[in-house]
Amino acid sequence: MTKLHWKRTLRTASSERFLALRDGQDVAAVDLHHLGNGTVAGTVVLMESAGWKEADVPALLQSLDEDFLPDVDLAHGTLNYTVVIGRVLGNYEAEQDGG
Repeated sequence: MTKLHWKRTLRTASSERFLALRDGQDVAAVDLHHLGNGTVAGTVVLMESAGWKEADVPALLQSLDEDFLPDVDLAHGTLNYTVVIGRVLGNYEAEQDGG
């Protein structure tokens, strides 16, 4: 598998969103929530079109962990992920009231 490039797209005091890119294409999106007890909960959406296999998931999670999460890890129970495969249907944003 070609090396992933991570791009942070959002950061707040307690959460972050990343996109994983491979060959210039979005292949995964990750939302991380830093909880008050020192743990991190993440949701990983693998893009259906990227051809992910279940066997690819550990390397993806390890890449994210090593690059952005030095204080937590799966082995110590301070990091957990929910992983799904899907596709982008669109971006929906709040509209300003015209009246």
